[in-house]
Amino acid sequence: MKNSRKLLGKEMKLAASPLSWLFIAFSLMAFIPGYPILVGAFFVCFGIFHSFQSGRENNDILYTVLLPVSKTDAVKAKYKFTVLIQMIAFAISAVITILRMLFMTQVQPYIANPMMNANQAYLAYMLLVFALFNWIFLCGFFKTAYKFGLPFILFIIFSFLLITAAEALHFIPGLAYLNAIRPRHLHLLQGRHEAL
Repeated sequence: MKNSRKLLGKEMKLAASPLSWLFIAFSLMAFIPGYPILVGAFFVCFGIFHSFQSGRENNDILYTVLLPVSKTDAVKAKYKFTVLIQMIAFAISAVITILRMLFMTQVQPYIANPMMNANQAYLAYMLLVFALFNWIFLCGFFKTAYKFGLPFILFIIFSFLLITAAEALHFIPGLAYLNAIRPRHLHLLQGRHEAL
């Protein structure tokens, strides 16, 4: 446990690319009307990718496993760092979503927005993008702890397929509730859940 905390500290202070921290700001894209706001989750993962790229170029993995720690602790530290960045970005997006759903429901650009609105479905899709990154990229990277090109390209393909599907779903008849902008629309989702 002690090694795990120290390694996480090393990841945050030494191994992390500044872009990983800077790209958390893409969570603010949830304020942009008429734009596929779910792309912000992709950019958060892109920032994390830069940390892995920087770590590879600086032989960070080799340095870490030469420390008196287990290899599994080194991998866990990378996973924890990744999830930490993702959860910070998710928390910012959740606050923005609450603000939009409670206080910005009368803002005309949000009412007439043909793209995905910031709501519970948006937050769920955001978690799915993060899960894809952790599953496709991290698992692919740690097969060799060196090659990351193919895993990242696969993540790009699958994440943009998910983003496209998420943007299209609310146009299907009967799924308009996925694009609710006001909390009062939530009764539609609750009614469907009770019917099941």
